[in-house]
Amino acid sequence: MTLSDTKLVGKLLDGDPYLKPHETALLRRMQKVRGMVERLTQGRATLQDFASGHEYFGLHFKGSQWTFREWAPNATAIYLIGDMTDWQEQNAFSLERINDQGVWEVRLDSGRMNHGDQYRLRMHWAGGSGDRIPAYARRVVQDPKTLIFNAQVWRPTVPYQWQCPDFRRHDEAVFVYEAHVGMAQEEAKVGTYREFCDTIIPRIVASGYNTLQLMAIPEHPYYGSFGYHVSSFFAASSRFGTPEDLKALIDNAHAAGLAVIMDIVHSHAVSNQVEGLSHFDGTPYLYFHDGPRGHHVAWDSRCFDYGKLQVVHFLLSNCRYWLDEFKVDGFRFDGITSMLYTHHGLGTAFTSYADYFNNDVDEDALTYLALANRLVHSIRPGAITIAEDISGMPGLALPASDGGCGFDYRFAMGVPDYWIKLLKDTMDDDWHMGGLWYELTNRRQEEKTISYAESHDQALVGDKTIIFRLIDADMYAHMSIDDDNLTVDRGLALHKMIRCITMATAANGYLNFMGNEFGHPEWIDFPRIGNDWSYHHARRQWRLVDDTNLKYRFLYHFDKAMIRLAKHVKLLEQPDIRLLGEHSEDKIIVFERAGLVFVFNFHPTQSYSDYPIKAKAGRYQMILDSDAIEFGGHGRLVPNQEHFTLTSSSQSEGSSLLNIYLPNRTAIVLQPIPKDGSKSSSTT
Repeated sequence: MTLSDTKLVGKLLDGDPYLKPHETALLRRMQKVRGMVERLTQGRATLQDFASGHEYFGLHFKGSQWTFREWAPNATAIYLIGDMTDWQEQNAFSLERINDQGVWEVRLDSGRMNHGDQYRLRMHWAGGSGDRIPAYARRVVQDPKTLIFNAQVWRPTVPYQWQCPDFRRHDEAVFVYEAHVGMAQEEAKVGTYREFCDTIIPRIVASGYNTLQLMAIPEHPYYGSFGYHVSSFFAASSRFGTPEDLKALIDNAHAAGLAVIMDIVHSHAVSNQVEGLSHFDGTPYLYFHDGPRGHHVAWDSRCFDYGKLQVVHFLLSNCRYWLDEFKVDGFRFDGITSMLYTHHGLGTAFTSYADYFNNDVDEDALTYLALANRLVHSIRPGAITIAEDISGMPGLALPASDGGCGFDYRFAMGVPDYWIKLLKDTMDDDWHMGGLWYELTNRRQEEKTISYAESHDQALVGDKTIIFRLIDADMYAHMSIDDDNLTVDRGLALHKMIRCITMATAANGYLNFMGNEFGHPEWIDFPRIGNDWSYHHARRQWRLVDDTNLKYRFLYHFDKAMIRLAKHVKLLEQPDIRLLGEHSEDKIIVFERAGLVFVFNFHPTQSYSDYPIKAKAGRYQMILDSDAIEFGGHGRLVPNQEHFTLTSSSQSEGSSLLNIYLPNRTAIVLQPIPKDGSKSSSTT
């Protein structure tokens, strides 16, 4: 135990006294992280130096020679086979074991392999053999006819020339646009990096979001996995284009002012043997746990052994590779609840602090995540790291200097779950405003969070988006602007209110999934046997929002105005929220943030005249109205109208009230007018 560790624990306990009974466990975890850093660096190198496996392993060309290396301790012989060997074993392409740690190597003259050649490994072990894709392969392609995956030599004559090599994101709250390259296009096909660059980035910028989160970038054999069953961790998926195409996408996003983070899946790996790392050298435990612990039964995937130095080396190198090679600005770490607990979070409610400090916690995984965050921020101090954790593990999004794991943000995953449950199980008349407020604001105040009403998870086949839960089949026939339909009217109103209150109560960041800003209909379903390999639900129908005769554009305009307002007043940079009132019978919630007053009337039928709202004394201007005509509302409120507070005799001395008209299913935002009379420009 060191004095430094004791001080860090002290910071944690000061922030959360409920951690006091677990002080010993916290100290042990800190010591484990510090001890692992010392083991990896041996006091001579840095963590960044250690995370360089991609510079040593795999295929490299230097001078006039190719060098290929692989880690496979159980192998008895390894051959490179491919176009250059007519897919046969040749002695000239046999690897030599160069140390007792199981590293193999072969050196080849420059003419032996050429740009575009496809290849793989023929691995031999005691009692068997098999073909494998190299673990550090940077380019993997699939034959469209045979569907076989192979590594590919990738050495373009002219390397990609970065236009914005030194991009640094602005120091502002993150408004995340979650996107999938393949399904981003209207046409029923797999979209490309170049198409995304040309057609989608301008839409994101116009919408006001400042951070692009890219899904499904590392290679995955099954398109329908959404990119979460990774096979080749160092290869950008070739189904979307070349590595240079991806670099162009990121480069252009940077030029447009967008930070780019990517989903990184270090929580598990695909079970495939030929395409993935499973049974790589004939053993089931090379990168993964042996026995049942090495298999994720719910996901049909393999679970990494984070206690192995070689595995930590592989995964940390993977983090550095994407930062260095593709200049991404950070990562969303997928599925870390599955990493943190040996039960993977399955069947566990996490109702007690004891759930975070028992024998079910994988402290090796927790140590790895702390190291990954330390590495990422040492390479890119302004990088963004986000933890996708449903358990609520304390300290994940605290900096290491405060005793935390080091993530910049954690997702408020309970918020979308609550919205879905509310919409599924409870009629509008029975929505409890106090319960809603609790769910939207219940978070660890000392840790930064990103809120969202729905992500890709709520749109998958078998589930429904919020807009589809609200409107359902009427979306197919009643979305024309000249079609009055009560179901559609309700759906549009609540869609705007749900997103607005979710954003306005978000602690430090807000996320939207591609297309949901305009209420993209239906669900997401990738081509598979069950749908006759159809792309109908694996695309985005942008024509719906572009069509001025349809109501989708109203939702888009509101989302855009909402984001613009939040950025203008730096709403999410000011996390303090003061509840001014909530009334479940009236279905009213009122709160103050960043000097603005947010008023929500969720009542399905009841509008209120002269509804009293507590507010600081002064004049107020309405700067956002979800019921405005331009947002598909009924225009029941005068645009930019002003309100004056009145002193209430029934209240304590000095208190004041705003008496305002509140139409049903309407959200409004009021801004104080300075005493000099100057007004803010309208956000609408």
